Amino acid sequence: MFNFEGGCYAKVIDLDAEAEPQIYHAIRFGSILENVIIDPQTRVIDYSSDFLTENTRATYPIDHIPGAVLGGVGNHPRNVFLLTCDAYGVLPPIAKLTPAMASYHFLSGFTSKVAGTEVGIDEPRPTFSTCYGAPFMPLHPDRYATMLAERLAWHGADCWLVNTGWTGGPYDTGHRMSIEFTRGLLTAALDGALANAGFTPHPVFKVLVPDGCDCAAEGELDPRATWADKDAYDATARGLAGMFADNFAQYRDTVTAEVLAAGPDATA
Repeated sequence: MFNFEGGCYAKVIDLDAEAEPQIYHAIRFGSILENVIIDPQTRVIDYSSDFLTENTRATYPIDHIPGAVLGGVGNHPRNVFLLTCDAYGVLPPIAKLTPAMASYHFLSGFTSKVAGTEVGIDEPRPTFSTCYGAPFMPLHPDRYATMLAERLAWHGADCWLVNTGWTGGPYDTGHRMSIEFTRGLLTAALDGALANAGFTPHPVFKVLVPDGCDCAAEGELDPRATWADKDAYDATARGLAGMFADNFAQYRDTVTAEVLAAGPDATA
């Protein structure tokens, strides 16, 4: 594993020292700000201002982050995380993936474009981007998905699908996952607590949902339980499952039967 960029590039609109302390304190001499408003007299940064755009950014050297491995080289990871932002609010906040599921979701690359990141986006817009980076894949996408599954199996690494999007409903009625909640789930995965939990397959998406976690309230890991209207949840979940199937049709003839069967079931 290696890092050839040697730095970080973060979105900083409404950056808060308590919620994102590492990024907040990394922005100091040696950093570069983009589209961020600074008082010309006091040089105080106004992270809350979207005067130029909501897509405000900061870049800073990797050594501004405490504990960073400056050589950029490490052992094979014990945990691999795929990130998604589900604007429909139907995916669990975290779920374990088998190698076949990891291939399926890596090929699907489901997430949402959010307001302020791209021109013309004023509300979350679901999208599929192969391998979470379609424009940058020189080989056939199935090659990368196969490599991912092989390495997960070879090294016995756990793979997780982490949803940083909405819960309790879609973006217009639910609420966004808090960064503190997501951070707690990641910590539980990294320290092995989640791996030792029981898992229940999601009836539609098939991903393995942890039965509990110290950082989650009862029912908080089950996305259906967070919706007041269960019928609306079921319909929305099946609708998203159908989108997965439609998008994945392009890979139907190139993946194994195991990977194809690992995807969501719109008829469940």
